[in-house]
Amino acid sequence: MKFLDQAKIYVKSGDGGPGSLSFRREKFIEFGGPDGGDGGRGGDVIVEAAENLNTLIDYRYQQHFKAQNGRGGAGKNRTGADGAPVVLRVPPGTEVLDEDNVTQVMDLTRIGEPRVLLKGGDGGFGNAHYKTSTNQAPRRADKGWPGEERTFFLRLKLIADVGLAGLPNAGKSTLLAAVSRARPKIADYPFTTLKPQLGVVGVHGDEFVMADLPGLIEGASEGAGLGHRFLGHLERCAAIFHLIDGTEDDVVANWRIVRRELARYGHGLADKREIIGLNKIDALPAAEIGKKRAALKRASKGEVLTLSGATGQGVAEAMARLFDVVKEARRASVEKEAVS
Repeated sequence: MKFLDQAKIYVKSGDGGPGSLSFRREKFIEFGGPDGGDGGRGGDVIVEAAENLNTLIDYRYQQHFKAQNGRGGAGKNRTGADGAPVVLRVPPGTEVLDEDNVTQVMDLTRIGEPRVLLKGGDGGFGNAHYKTSTNQAPRRADKGWPGEERTFFLRLKLIADVGLAGLPNAGKSTLLAAVSRARPKIADYPFTTLKPQLGVVGVHGDEFVMADLPGLIEGASEGAGLGHRFLGHLERCAAIFHLIDGTEDDVVANWRIVRRELARYGHGLADKREIIGLNKIDALPAAEIGKKRAALKRASKGEVLTLSGATGQGVAEAMARLFDVVKEARRASVEKEAVS
């Protein structure tokens, strides 16, 4: 299945059905009176986060969605049927943006919680509604109210606990394949990862979700490489695991390149919890590992882990440390919800 994280849709809720202009006419009933029923309500446009979806590819092939109109009222005080809603099923973590592609309309993070995007129009009143003591034979019946018609953008931000960031060929895909059942493409050339990959990492009987993003290069903010195309998927992560190729001569310069691009992207990525992973230590002597780790600690003033995704050295310890950070974030999120 192809991965698509942005889509444009055109939606319209249903029009309300017209009310009925009707009078009761039966044999031996001299004063039948008005009996026109009201029109039915138009269908809503509903958006729902569905389980087992992780792409918006369905909205590449169909962009127009229209709910059913309400049925008209009828005699004998019969109300028209309501129009059927149209339900758009999207992956969890999908944002619905207004037609300016900036203003957020809703954020769907909970599975199975339907949200009304556009309401259907109300049905028109039949003439029975207007009967009064002074107007016992009204000849007024209303048309239904029209539904709403608008354009929206869908933007998917994958829900992951930890996001893997780094330069191309830092070993992100190799690490994800080593710690989960994900099978990303792995090769010895840059940009083997062209779309985000998710993997579930098991730690001590528990688990967390890790996202592997395509590599960043200097100038990504100006569109170099794949640009900032997929950085939005880091926004929901509790932490960023910044993987650095230990075989490079200047690991600090490589760290600064990615940090600079995260800052230029904005949206709080530069302020997120960052843990640095010095990767490919199987190809380095012990003295060089210590020297490069110390240099990264001085530059970042943060935590630096050493590991090798290819041989598994230090991987279990790194995943355990990441899981500790994830647990802290989950605990803080629960406390925040309890307060609110």
